[in-house]
Amino acid sequence: MSSAKPGEHTPMMQQYLAIKSQYPDTLVLYRMGDFYELFYEDARKASKLLNITLTKRGESNGAPIAMAGVPYHQLENYLGRLIRQGESAAIVEQVGEVGLEKGPVRREVVRVVTPGTATEDSLLDSRAQNLLAAACISGGKFGLAWLELSSGRFSVLETESAGDWRAELHRLRASELLTPEDSAYELGGLHGRARPVWHFDTSSARRLLTEQFGTRDLRGFGADELGPALGAAGALLQYVQETQKAKVAHLTGLRVETIDEALILDPSTRRNLEIEHSLSGSAPHTLVAVLDACVTSMGSRQMRRWLSRPLRDRETVGARHDAVAMLIDDGSYRTLREALRPIADIERILARVSLRSARPRDLAGLGASLAGLPALAQTFATVDAPLPRSLAERLGDHPSLAAELARAIVDEPPLLARDGGVFRPGFDASLDELRNLSTNADGFLLDLESRERARSGIDGLKVGYNRVQGYFIEVSKLHSAKVPADYLRRQTLTNAERYITEELKRFEDQVLGARDKSLAREKQLYEALLDRVAADLVPLQATAAAIAELDVLGSYAERAEAMRWTRPALVESAGIRISGGRHPVVETTLDTPFVPNDSLLDDSRRLLLITGPNMGGKSTYMRQTALIVLLAHAGSFVPAESAVIGPVDRIFTRIGAADDLARAQSTFMVEMSETANILHNATAQSLVLMDEVGRGTSTYDGLALARACAEYLATTSKAWTLFATHYFELTALADELPAVVNVHLDAAEYSSAAGEQLVFLHKVQPGPANRSYGLQVAALAGVPGPVIARARTILNALEKQAEAAPAKALPAARKPEPPQLALFAPAESKALSLLDKTDPDALSPREALELLYKLKKLR
Repeated sequence: MSSAKPGEHTPMMQQYLAIKSQYPDTLVLYRMGDFYELFYEDARKASKLLNITLTKRGESNGAPIAMAGVPYHQLENYLGRLIRQGESAAIVEQVGEVGLEKGPVRREVVRVVTPGTATEDSLLDSRAQNLLAAACISGGKFGLAWLELSSGRFSVLETESAGDWRAELHRLRASELLTPEDSAYELGGLHGRARPVWHFDTSSARRLLTEQFGTRDLRGFGADELGPALGAAGALLQYVQETQKAKVAHLTGLRVETIDEALILDPSTRRNLEIEHSLSGSAPHTLVAVLDACVTSMGSRQMRRWLSRPLRDRETVGARHDAVAMLIDDGSYRTLREALRPIADIERILARVSLRSARPRDLAGLGASLAGLPALAQTFATVDAPLPRSLAERLGDHPSLAAELARAIVDEPPLLARDGGVFRPGFDASLDELRNLSTNADGFLLDLESRERARSGIDGLKVGYNRVQGYFIEVSKLHSAKVPADYLRRQTLTNAERYITEELKRFEDQVLGARDKSLAREKQLYEALLDRVAADLVPLQATAAAIAELDVLGSYAERAEAMRWTRPALVESAGIRISGGRHPVVETTLDTPFVPNDSLLDDSRRLLLITGPNMGGKSTYMRQTALIVLLAHAGSFVPAESAVIGPVDRIFTRIGAADDLARAQSTFMVEMSETANILHNATAQSLVLMDEVGRGTSTYDGLALARACAEYLATTSKAWTLFATHYFELTALADELPAVVNVHLDAAEYSSAAGEQLVFLHKVQPGPANRSYGLQVAALAGVPGPVIARARTILNALEKQAEAAPAKALPAARKPEPPQLALFAPAESKALSLLDKTDPDALSPREALELLYKLKKLR
């Protein structure tokens, strides 16, 4: 940015710098003709981010102006690239009239596009939410507000638990997070955008929200008694109003969520269960990818909401199960899915209508969608299931709006309303009249061309038009001597001259005036049509929400039938009883049949201690149990022969290991932090998955930690726990604690021409494993043969050493621990071997001296 005073710059750059001073941290795209230009540091930054040419043109304040620009018709493509890199852009348009004001044409910021406020389809993933969130802490309470501007969904949540608050932040995965500028919040690795502290003031927020919703207070939303959550909502709404430079009329209400409504999933659990994002980064290998067969984008986004926040209320979830069962039993999910195919993304269209950025194709899509509602509602005319019947009623009926949109918009509307051609002939008489003047222009020009050729005797004379020169008569310079005297020269070309006559000038004024008036009339009609749609905004939003839920239920039914899933039962009695459970994602990736397994957790089986070889299926078994519980609470059928699930409040996972270098945490520190979170927060209704606790430290320390954690979960937390370990010593807990049971996944070895082969059986069986098959797994992974052979030698030595030592039972709780064992047996000592073979009593003094020299040489 230039450091000169504004008065030392050209008038245009003064205008630009005045605008830029209001948006110091935002890229300013300044409209000049057919380009949006960036200057100075913005230009240098944009040239790197967008890979566009950086130039220097002209001077201001005696120095060249660094510039970079993008064509106006490609703005959205470049905005999309900026948004995906986390950048924001202020769009500056010309708002004044050329020639009516002294100096450069007046320009203003008409909109600020940020990662959390983008609404155009080209800037968003149509099947994923794009959220803007705000966080606030006050009086020992943690507030959170979030908004999907592209649909108008506005929600808040308040809690007294910092951990639950951070878990919700990670659930939302907001594109932008607003925080007070003086805050030092621990956001769990997330980054906030600082905003003035007074934006989070609760009193100001309450006033701003009631003005937005047109209410006296917020009691109707259940939000009047909230504190920091309201402050966050107010800051969020103010940010949206600032960036959009327009009314956000589609924000019509506030939904209050509470922590105990849903299963709590901390960030580690969401990551390990791979609900929306896989650990490997492979998009198809997620729960959403397997389950999302929704026809509409609205349905896909709703499914993600349900899966990311599985509910605990058995009545709500049971109604979803009833609906899915009905759709499968009578096959109506097929009819439903066909009826959904013409439906456009009504949610996002309505948001753009509210923001006055809807395009002609949006309105055409809305009209076609509304016309398809009767067929959609007819699908549920005779159903008994309460939820589908209720959703069909919420679809509403919008015949007059559907008819008006169908009558107004042409079958194939243009991309932009400003290009004209949006409305059908016959929709508006004055528009038809203006269009006729332009339509008849071709006939007049052909007649004029024919008459002028005959009058001048110039056979090659042409009548033409371009946007710069307007209408003209073009004559080759070879025939310049024949040009009539009343021709007025308009333009000189290399090989021709262009002229105009009084008659052509009168026609041009009439036609071009008609075109301008036609576009102006279309603009009036288009704004009126947007007003007409906006008048029905609230019932149309209810229609969109009902369609989205119906789509999810139809997708649930289709997936359940296609993949042989069954209805789960959520019951009052404690425990988790799954028969023939399968992992929904792993099953779809296998070329061979998936081996199903049972999971039984009750008061006599609080902790399953799982042993077995690496790659034997322990982690898959644990994850599938958690995913079945999650799916059941999201209202889906589950991959199992049967599933009966008692009350569950949380799902915890401690699986795998990774450094968190950004927060200066080692692998073991991450493991222990996640373990501590589980031990502090798990209850008797929590499902806990613990895999290889203690493997990040020394053998003895790890064994001690693993045992202590298992004891705590089994006796203090009493959580439903799947505890996988390679510490075979822990299997003794099943004999000491009544709620601990040993199970294992086995493998089998067989001989073949290629040598010893290992087959994983993937079947959960009672009792502890008798072998770990570590060397066989290492060989399968490609560890060199000599290394495997050496490891086998060491293993044999260790086993012999263990057999020679007196057996020691694993100490019970509160007893002193045994000495830590070395990981590998020491190498054999030749000196000790020589001493073992010597009888000291049989040695003469000379022989004893010779032995001493031999021992010294062996040192």
